[in-house]
Amino acid sequence: MTRSFSKKQELRTLALLAGPIFISQFSQAAYSFIDTLMAGQVSALDLAAVAVGSSIWLPLYLLITGTLLATTALVGEAKGADKPERIADITHQALWLALLVGIAGLLLIRNAWPLFDWLQVPLELRLKTRAYLDGVSWGMPAVGLFFVLRCYCEAQGRPVPVMLISVSGLLLNVLANQLFIYGSADIAGLSWLGIPAMGGPGCGWATALVLWLLTLVLFAYVLCASAFARVRLFQRWAPPHFAELRHIAALGLPIGLAIFFEVSSFALVAILISPSGEIVVAGHQVALSVTSILFMVPLSLSIALTIRVSQLYGAQDLDAIAHTRRVGLVTTTLIACLSALFLLLARDGIAAGYTQDADVRALAADLMLFAVAYQVFDALQVGAAGCLRGLQDTRSPMLLTLFAYWVVAIPFGFVAGSTDTFFGQAWGPHGYWTGLVIGLGIAALLLNRQLGRRMLQLRSQPEFSTKHSLSKE
Repeated sequence: MTRSFSKKQELRTLALLAGPIFISQFSQAAYSFIDTLMAGQVSALDLAAVAVGSSIWLPLYLLITGTLLATTALVGEAKGADKPERIADITHQALWLALLVGIAGLLLIRNAWPLFDWLQVPLELRLKTRAYLDGVSWGMPAVGLFFVLRCYCEAQGRPVPVMLISVSGLLLNVLANQLFIYGSADIAGLSWLGIPAMGGPGCGWATALVLWLLTLVLFAYVLCASAFARVRLFQRWAPPHFAELRHIAALGLPIGLAIFFEVSSFALVAILISPSGEIVVAGHQVALSVTSILFMVPLSLSIALTIRVSQLYGAQDLDAIAHTRRVGLVTTTLIACLSALFLLLARDGIAAGYTQDADVRALAADLMLFAVAYQVFDALQVGAAGCLRGLQDTRSPMLLTLFAYWVVAIPFGFVAGSTDTFFGQAWGPHGYWTGLVIGLGIAALLLNRQLGRRMLQLRSQPEFSTKHSLSKE
């Protein structure tokens, strides 16, 4: 007899996971939004500096967190298999890996200056961008440590505390930005801190400070929470174990690279168009910032899918995995349609909220039309990627993403946006965004095709085929 599955129950389960994850993702992604918004109130130059700086550090941030996202899949599998001691071992090694990649991120950001020379970024913009990145770089180790602890909590079905801490961090970021942008002398009672007015670059130092504060708070929660008593995470501390580190890195690095390939393709556009001037860069950044926030919804569902699928993968329940896949992908598609409609109707007002510059507003609103076009593609590709991560297939999504964005999207965007080789005249930023739409469409097609193949492979494996046949008796 075939088992029946409740779509309503599965949707509720995903929503209980995805809701807090979305708020956490939104809060952390909003750092860039808040930085851009507050820097834009200083000047167009400060806005452009934060835009170019964000185009460098955010892809690296996502590479680090994407690599460590393997923690979610591995902890979820151990949770599904009911192995609490395995959860502790995985988390210890993931924290060691987080420290290593965080320090590497710090060093990379602080030595990114040759990139500005190569791309011929204007001197004044270069100096402000460099000052912004100097501040942000000190937060990179905290990024890794916080994310591992976040994965540890969410993979065990405890996303709410992470959500509360992340929301608190967003509020702190606004206050810290105010302090570092305008200086402590500008705020009553805080002149004794001696913080000078830094303008837009101060946002970088504020972000680094807040990241470390959040990491310390989450450490304290994990240490004291009774919900994790069975795991006994800090009862002992495991030293670095090379084989385990290599396993996590081998699973996580393709995830990080896949996310990096997608996000860096968007970020690279800001760098490639920077010689066009601050108006073009600022308009691009406003559009990118808005679409990045909207992307948090399908991304949160993707992470929830990774958690659910990894737990069911650990329990070797293939029928339940297939059900979760269907519900998850349909849900992400419907949400994407709503996002596209919202963006279509509200793009002019949204752009006006960022800046008073009429030229920046007009360009940003224009570029948001391209984001309307790719919302469904983006949802389908990120949903499929989430399921594949839960099934511990990370290599093929990396390769497919690399092809879609860096073999198709970026070359097409460069030809259409910066040359007159095939289209009569250069399209400027519109050419690059056209390339991104095409890349996302190809990624959605290829990743969903790979997910179908992976499900067929699992049905042929003895441990899963046995479970499948037993579930029908």
